[in-house]
Amino acid sequence: MSTLEKISEQRSFDGVQGIYRHTSTTCAGPMRFAVYQPPQAEKGRCPVLYYLAGLTCTEETATIKAGAQRLASELGLILVMPDTSPRGTNIDGATGDWEFGEGAGFYLDATQAPWSKNFRMYSYIVDELPALIAENFPIDAARSSIFGHSMGGHGALTIALKNPHRYRSVSAFAPIVAPSQVPWGLKALPRYLGEDTPTWADYDACELVRKQTFPGTILIDQGEADQFLEGQLKPELFDQACAEAGQELLLRRQAGYDHSYWFISTFMEDHLRHHAAALALA
Repeated sequence: MSTLEKISEQRSFDGVQGIYRHTSTTCAGPMRFAVYQPPQAEKGRCPVLYYLAGLTCTEETATIKAGAQRLASELGLILVMPDTSPRGTNIDGATGDWEFGEGAGFYLDATQAPWSKNFRMYSYIVDELPALIAENFPIDAARSSIFGHSMGGHGALTIALKNPHRYRSVSAFAPIVAPSQVPWGLKALPRYLGEDTPTWADYDACELVRKQTFPGTILIDQGEADQFLEGQLKPELFDQACAEAGQELLLRRQAGYDHSYWFISTFMEDHLRHHAAALALA
């Protein structure tokens, strides 16, 4: 297990908000993540909720903008916010395009060179990071949940559907639900996974839910004024797939809201309470 380096820690709502760094074996380089420990963590183990951010974001984005700490403190939730990709990979083409490469890891394990060495965010989120968190923070690993936004919503949905007994609950804000069918995915998936399109289904929530449902209701909030709604997100495709698969889904369309963290911070409390109920906190 790699050594954890503390970058910063600040008091927040009687808990501690920290930013940390370690050398990842999965991603073959340094990775950063944020952890919020509520005051209850000083006395015992707490359930853990992983938040996966979207394109261009880092471990600081939701930490600063989502406004989750106040309620996490009240509920006794440890929040973990990882970065969205490895950094400093020195791979030609890994920077300069906000839709691909660094800042756009898509929470998958790349199989194509040169991406396959570093871009293994699926294994990082599912295996390496939880083990590191369990070793260094007072979590109750048996009570884990996951959520995310946009590309991170895609990550949360696909990871939960592929590991339905690892997470007590899953939710998403404006997720990419069908990357195999939208421009963001059609740019990233061939470069990370190759042109063999059947392999893309392993990272497509619409395809996965038809094979394996998630125990419990999936919560999704989608702003109706989201500039990416029609071209990139297409929540109706996941709604249809869930209906066909018998998956319980609460898809809430929020009038007037866009893709920003103003939208996320507005409905963050609902999502935290959704997870708290599944984690036996509410």
